[in-house]
Amino acid sequence: MNARLLFTILIVTLLAFGVYHFQTRYVEQKQLTRQAEKKLATQSRLIEALQTRQQEVAALDFRYLKELADAQRTIENLQRDVAGGTRRLHVAARCPQLPAGAASASLDDAPRAGLTDAAERNYFTLRNRIVLAAKQIAGLQDYIRQQCLRSPEYPSFPWRS
Repeated sequence: MNARLLFTILIVTLLAFGVYHFQTRYVEQKQLTRQAEKKLATQSRLIEALQTRQQEVAALDFRYLKELADAQRTIENLQRDVAGGTRRLHVAARCPQLPAGAASASLDDAPRAGLTDAAERNYFTLRNRIVLAAKQIAGLQDYIRQQCLRSPEYPSFPWRS
């Protein structure tokens, strides 16, 4: 009977040790699972935030590209109208005053002063570049305001910590 009791105690002890061992492993795995789920949730929020920002940036880009295309179309129409003669470029200029008593030649039927072809092309090139620079600057300022300086409503990004 003594041997049976010892054998039973040994079996119960081994079973208790086995239960303890597997219960400890279960708790460890459960903690690891919780950590992985937390990390997955954080990564999912980060991906959603990045997708939202990507859509916002694309909308901002589309807006300024459309404005730029509209401005360039306006300049092209103006250039076409000037070349066709339906519109004119007016340049503010001052002519030197003639000395008092000097006779002035009359040129009533002379053509009006105008820009040379090169000056006219340069005018439209400069105007185009000014519009392009203004739209680029406005777009960058909007990007900084809307994306870089926004309140931290999204999870913190790894590169910001």
